[in-house]
Amino acid sequence: MKKQVLAATLAMVAAAAVGAPTAAAASKANAVDRAFVREMVPHHQMAVEMAQMAEMQGEHAEIKTLAAAIVEDQNAEIKALKRIARRLGVTPAKMPSEGGMHAHDQMMRDADTLGLSMDEMGMDMDMKELDGANPFDREFIDMMVMHHQGAIRMARAERRNGRDAQLRRIARSIVLAQAKEIRQMNAWRKQWYGAPSPSGGVPGA
Repeated sequence: MKKQVLAATLAMVAAAAVGAPTAAAASKANAVDRAFVREMVPHHQMAVEMAQMAEMQGEHAEIKTLAAAIVEDQNAEIKALKRIARRLGVTPAKMPSEGGMHAHDQMMRDADTLGLSMDEMGMDMDMKELDGANPFDREFIDMMVMHHQGAIRMARAERRNGRDAQLRRIARSIVLAQAKEIRQMNAWRKQWYGAPSPSGGVPGA
């Protein structure tokens, strides 16, 4: 009987030990952390969807190679973001095309928390415009540059005002990786089509 009581007590202590860091982490996170992780998941999912189109429809080998890297890298970040979201007690949003009015309203609130507009986040776009575009690579570059600009703005908001250490590290990685990709895509667009994207380059800090 004593062994059973001891076992039950140890089980309760172990459960509390596991739950305590999660509760502590959630209490340290702020509204910016929660907005960032909630919206960056669908933001990355949009990028993956566009990149998968490029893997199938891209005209230049460079675009297909970049698209494959985007799919791999951003799927890995989606997994990490979802783990952090669970730790913080946050349910990631759905992509704008799937979420309906409630998701749109939540996205607007999160954009406001991050100090951005929907346009500035790069989530207010119709990805159907990319499917079958001609020339495909030019449209892909223009849409992905705009989308990357939004990710960088969101990540910079997290870096400025977020408190969660893991999210801040991911945000730093997003800024570095996607700024590099914007520069590369604009170089290709100038080489292939005569001018960089009208969306511009890496957004100012």
